[in-house]
Amino acid sequence: MLRLIYLLRRKPELSREAFQHYWRDQHGPLVASFATTLGIQRYVQVHTIDDPANEAMATARGGMEAPYDGVAELWWDSEDALEHALTDPAGQAASAALLEDESRFIDFANSPLWLAIDLPQVNPPGPEPVATPRSSWIKLMFPLRLLDSLGFEDGQRYWRTQHGPIIRSHAAAAGIARYQQVHRVPHALEAALRDSRGTEVPAYDGHAEVWLDRGRLPSSPEARESSHRAIEDESNFIDFKRSAMWFGKELVFIDRREWN
Repeated sequence: MLRLIYLLRRKPELSREAFQHYWRDQHGPLVASFATTLGIQRYVQVHTIDDPANEAMATARGGMEAPYDGVAELWWDSEDALEHALTDPAGQAASAALLEDESRFIDFANSPLWLAIDLPQVNPPGPEPVATPRSSWIKLMFPLRLLDSLGFEDGQRYWRTQHGPIIRSHAAAAGIARYQQVHRVPHALEAALRDSRGTEVPAYDGHAEVWLDRGRLPSSPEARESSHRAIEDESNFIDFKRSAMWFGKELVFIDRREWN
């Protein structure tokens, strides 16, 4: 499947609470109403939460960009399905309506987006965890930019083949229930989506996402060592100053995947 990642910053005149309220109660249902027209298979909002851990994680990495206000995630079956949605007359009308509504609460210039593929790393059998607002689950969002010295392809390769196994080996000690790498896939459609919104912030090279059960987070020496080992290896390929990290809660509006 192909995923659209859309990091959102709110319009300056809105509080985060007002932004998230409009996004959840007005825009979310509007997207859901166009799901069939646009061929959307899954749509999830990840609402950023104010958590002391957000700053602690950034400090442990020598400082990072400020967390975004939320992340919109949309999945399509394929590139062809997305291209059809953006070129079909009915799809174009639906996209125009969504874009007009986005302008009410999103700071377009500072809200980057890109297309990506999912590469599961820790993915045990059974139902996927969902960090719903009333649950003890939280979702870590880690949009990252690779070190210029590595380049895009070599950086993604290191992330996949070197860093992935390190996280997998420490997952149990760290309390990681699920870990996924989401790698950006450069595509001409990305430029069209960015241009339609006047996006100025460059796309990230991908993001990591981790699901944790806050009620079961370990505090053992092994857990602390696993965190240290992860940060140590991240410095081999991630430009921390141009990356960000925070916790959020998930709202699932659409999920039409066949395996659910």
